[in-house]
Amino acid sequence: MRVGAFVLAAQFPGQGQGEALHRAVRTAEVAEEAGLDSVWLAEHHFVPYGVCPSAVTLAALLLGRTRRLRVGTAVSVLPNTHPVALGEQAALLHLTSGGRFSLGVGRGGPWVDLEVFGGGADAYENGFPESLDLLRRWLTEARVGARGERYGFREVAVVPRPSEALDGDGTGPEVIVACTSPASVRLAAERGLPMLLGMHSGDEDKAAMVALWRRTALAAGHSQERVAGAGHVSAGVCQLADRSADAREVLLKSMPGWLKQGLDAHVTVDGRARAMRDPVAYTELLCDLHPVGTPKRAADRLAATSERTGITRFALLSEGSGDLAATEENVRRLGAEVLPRLG
Repeated sequence: MRVGAFVLAAQFPGQGQGEALHRAVRTAEVAEEAGLDSVWLAEHHFVPYGVCPSAVTLAALLLGRTRRLRVGTAVSVLPNTHPVALGEQAALLHLTSGGRFSLGVGRGGPWVDLEVFGGGADAYENGFPESLDLLRRWLTEARVGARGERYGFREVAVVPRPSEALDGDGTGPEVIVACTSPASVRLAAERGLPMLLGMHSGDEDKAAMVALWRRTALAAGHSQERVAGAGHVSAGVCQLADRSADAREVLLKSMPGWLKQGLDAHVTVDGRARAMRDPVAYTELLCDLHPVGTPKRAADRLAATSERTGITRFALLSEGSGDLAATEENVRRLGAEVLPRLG
């Protein structure tokens, strides 16, 4: 089982944006010290929910500051960028880090980002498959041209080629797709790409998505070996304390204010109606679904999720307290008191 930290760079009420980013960097540094497998970086625009606007840029910094840790984006929002530009950045990080970079991509949401960056609502509604396929071609081929609905250009050389990594396995960086619906599960499965599953989903939902992915991937002709070793990632929340009630209390005091402030700030690109979660109820749900409590309870929770879903990779949000020192302690306890219980 491989456990990593999920970093949102969340700006809690009363905090500055630089403070949130400093906590994000420290979370990754402490994660490596604590023996965690990886760190996964979120990307948001124009909202305090998360103040990192470029997960791939922050990944570059963290790859330079660490030596062992795998660093992934969770996710780079593909409708907001050109697939070739993102592919070049991913290839650069893959080559210079010795293969420690994972590229997670997703559709994002129907937010005003689409207006600012010029993709428009169509990039969110319809353009993701074309963008994903162009990105994958860039990461696997020597020369690439495009004749699609959104992208068209003459054949050009791929420089640098990610397959030329000196310390890698001869392939490009791992590509993971954020999946929140049956359609996105099928899209990832047809291409044989692992899924990143969100922290709002419970074990039963994630097990169903994994089963759908497996059926679709096999039907698309992917081998049993590839399907069995897909490497899906489950996102969640982790908060540790000597008593489970104390861990829940920390999150129930801090997270609802951040969630309300962050989620309220999202603006849709076309004025469509939004369904808002109740911040307190959502925090309680996250406490119920994920490893929140004593280290033993946390280990049992992760083991149960793995058994029910078949997922063995986790990205756990550890900054739910909103406090730097408490976040560092939480990550250290995850490494020292939870990982040994998982074997």
